[in-house]
Amino acid sequence: MRVLENFINGAWVPSSGTTQLDVKNPATGELLARVPLSTAGDVDAAVRAAKAAFPAWRAVPPVQRARYLFKLKNLLEQHREEIAGICTSEHGKTLAESASDFGRGIENVEHACGIPTLLMGQSLEDVSSGIDCNVVRQPLGVFAAITPFNFPPMVPLWFLPYAIATGNTFVLKPSEQVPLSQRRIFELIAQTGLPAGVVNLVNGGKDVVEAICAHQDIAGVSFVGSSNVAKIVYRRCGETGKRVQSLGGAKNFIVIMPDADMEKSVANACESAYGCAGQRCLAGSVIVGVGEAYERVRELVVAHAKAAVLGDGKQPGTTLGPVISAAHKDKVLSYIEKGLQEGAKLLVDGRNATVPGLPDGNWVGATVFEGVTPHMTIAKEEIFGPVVCLMKAKDLAEAVELANASEYGNASSIYTTNGKSAREFSTRVQAGMVGVNIGVAAPMSYFPFGGQKGSFFGDLKAHGQQGVDFYTERKIVIERWF
Repeated sequence: MRVLENFINGAWVPSSGTTQLDVKNPATGELLARVPLSTAGDVDAAVRAAKAAFPAWRAVPPVQRARYLFKLKNLLEQHREEIAGICTSEHGKTLAESASDFGRGIENVEHACGIPTLLMGQSLEDVSSGIDCNVVRQPLGVFAAITPFNFPPMVPLWFLPYAIATGNTFVLKPSEQVPLSQRRIFELIAQTGLPAGVVNLVNGGKDVVEAICAHQDIAGVSFVGSSNVAKIVYRRCGETGKRVQSLGGAKNFIVIMPDADMEKSVANACESAYGCAGQRCLAGSVIVGVGEAYERVRELVVAHAKAAVLGDGKQPGTTLGPVISAAHKDKVLSYIEKGLQEGAKLLVDGRNATVPGLPDGNWVGATVFEGVTPHMTIAKEEIFGPVVCLMKAKDLAEAVELANASEYGNASSIYTTNGKSAREFSTRVQAGMVGVNIGVAAPMSYFPFGGQKGSFFGDLKAHGQQGVDFYTERKIVIERWF
C-alpha cells in the first residue's frame, strides 16, 4: 500500500513523520493509501522552499504568471472525470456531485487567469500641483491554506490560484482524510512547468496546522473547517501577525413561504440538505415552513427523504452517499439520539441504514425531525450529516427571527414568488450568503465566499476580488519631479 509523499520545492519527498493514517473508501471500506502525519520540520522545509522561490516569482510579470494558470486550467479540464472519480472514492459523494464541485474549483483557476486586470491599482494625476498619486498592489510572501474533507479538489482551488497569480508562493495542507485528489492535482501542477518552490504540499494533521499558524515566515493563512478550530486558527495567526481568513461552521435555515412553488422548492431544499450527505457548509439544515405552508412542506420533505437512494457514489442511481468515516457516522447518530432525548419527533429514521453488499460503508440514511424548537441541540449545533430539522413559523418575521437567533451566519435561503418577501428576507437575515429560490447559495468564483457571525473570522473573504485583496498589500506612491 502506497504511502503518500509531500511536494516540496518541485519534488515529491517522504514525510519525516513516523505516524500514518489509513485513507479508506467510505462506501466500501477499501484501503486506498496511507497518509503520513508530517512534522513541524516538514512544514519548515516547505516554507523555506516557498520563501526562497518568492523573490524570483514576484518579479515574473502578472501576464506571464497567468499563463501557468491557463495551462493548469486546461489540464484540470482534461482530467476532470478522473479527479471526480478520485474524489468519490475518497469522500463518498456521487460522481455528479464530485464533478460539479471540482468544476467550481476550476472556475477559480479560470478567474485567476485574469490577474493582469484584477491586480490593477489606482492613479490620479495632480492630487496637488505637480504631484501624482499611485496605488499599486504587491505580494507579501508565503501563504498557506488548511482545507477540509468535504470538498477535496475544490476548496484548495479557492486559494492557490489567487495566491500564486498575485505573486506569492504557497503551502497547502489538505485534509488527511481525503488527500488523494490533491495529490493528483499537484501532479498536474508540476506538468505546467511552474518554478520549483512556488507551490508546496504538506500532508498531516494537528501538528501541521499548529506549525503553519506559528511559522514566522508565513504571511497569511486561509482555513476552512469547524468554527471551534476556525477560532483557534484566527487567534493564533493573529498572535504572529498573519493575515487570516478563517471560514467556520454553519446552521443554515431555509424558509419556505405559502406562495412558493411547493414541489420545486422542497425538492431544491432537500437537495441542499441531503447533497454530499449533508457534509457541506452550505447545506440546508433547518427547513422552516411558514404558516399554512408547513403541512405541505412536511409531507414533501418526508417523501423526498424516503426516496433517497443510499449507496456507493460511483453506482448509477445513487443519490445519497456515505458519511466520511465511522467516527463521523457515530457523531451524526449521537445528534439523532440527542434530538429524541430532547423531545423532537423522528419522522424518517436513518440510523439503521444499510446497503446490500457494502457492510463496511459509513451509512446514515436521510433523516427528518419535526417538533424541533430553538433551544434543542439539533436546532443549534452543526450536525454535518443528512439530517433535516423541520420548524414552523407563523409569518416571515418569525422565520427571520428563528434564523437570526443562530450563532452562525453562513447562508440562508427563502422560497417565495413574492418580491417583497424576498427583499425583506435578504435585507434582514444575518447571513453572508443568501439564496432566493436557491438552496445552495454558493457564489461564483468572481464573487466573495464567506459567512457572518460565528461562521467567519477575518476581514477579507475567499475568492473573487476579496481573494485578490487578501493576497496583496496596497502601496501608495506619492511623487513629484523637480
